[in-house]
Amino acid sequence: MRRRYPTDLTDAEWECIEPHIASANKRGRPKIYSLRHVLNAIFYLLRSGCAWRLLPREFPPWRAVYYWFRKWRIAGTFERLNSALRERLRVRLGRNPHPSAGIVDSQSAKTSGAGSEARGYDGGKKVRGRKRHLLVDTEGLVLKAKVHSAKVPDQDGIKLLLKAAREFLPRLSHLWVDAGYQGRGKEWAERELGLSVEVVRRTPRPTPEKVARLWAKEGREIDWQKLLPRRGFEVLPKRWVVERTFAWLSQNRRMSKDYERLCATGEAFVYAAMSRLMVRRLART
Repeated sequence: MRRRYPTDLTDAEWECIEPHIASANKRGRPKIYSLRHVLNAIFYLLRSGCAWRLLPREFPPWRAVYYWFRKWRIAGTFERLNSALRERLRVRLGRNPHPSAGIVDSQSAKTSGAGSEARGYDGGKKVRGRKRHLLVDTEGLVLKAKVHSAKVPDQDGIKLLLKAAREFLPRLSHLWVDAGYQGRGKEWAERELGLSVEVVRRTPRPTPEKVARLWAKEGREIDWQKLLPRRGFEVLPKRWVVERTFAWLSQNRRMSKDYERLCATGEAFVYAAMSRLMVRRLART
């Protein structure tokens, strides 16, 4: 009896995915391996972070699994599956299947030695590798993913992201972004796409010198340790949603770094990871 892994699809989850996966060939050699088992292998690889050649023997041979993954990536199957499940989940939550607002942000990831396409250095994050640019809705579900070199600034990366997403999102009219998109990125989205872009900024804090002068004026003893600049993550309105999406993706060890040779493979893994998350929610409800 085949050993079952936690990443395997249940019967209810497979019923949600099966209509969106390529049906059996009417001509040519019949399939040797079940597409459900192939998907189980892809989800196992995504969550565990193993290499293709290290897939356990309970799954189909790695060459067959990679063949189907590559075929689905080129055909855009993972992106269409993500879109179909997202619309179905939004309807289940009582929302319009097509969102009218979204949040944009990027995540810089280091690349391994295999990543030969579009690598660069992000001077702000001090990371050499690639950027994962995401457009998500207010529920944190991915609308569009774009992987590109880390040296591309956010103001230019948003153009690569939104150009490919605009035609599939007819109701999208408002975006929340961080201060990194202030300038030509924000102006381009408003001018070319007709979007209203709102920049969500960090909470302004007084400078240590200003606080020290105020304390001295009040006769209080100056505690220089409390005047050190604060660092770390700050929860910002609306923008925390996309940060939570990055946290969901980071639970998959394959995405702890960018191990892929092609940017398109990284994008396919983003859609596959979100599809696995959404189909689990749909099956539970």
